[in-house]
Amino acid sequence: MSQTIIEVDLKDLLAKIDNRLDRIEQKLEVLPRLETKLDGLERRVGRLEDSQNKQIWALVITVIGATVAAAVKFGWFPNA
Repeated sequence: MSQTIIEVDLKDLLAKIDNRLDRIEQKLEVLPRLETKLDGLERRVGRLEDSQNKQIWALVITVIGATVAAAVKFGWFPNA
């Protein structure tokens, strides 16, 4: 088996490692911004769910009111 010996200055090797660590650090700095965006989206979805819930109840009350109004108008309930 033949062995290959590569000589590299420790200074150059450490510089490469430092550069790679800097790039990794820059990528990790993106995470807090993503978390902030996710928190904002969660709040927006929560408000949307509340709004839809209110709209459903408004629709149910409207249908019940219209049904009662039609029943009274067409005489389905006897006048007392």
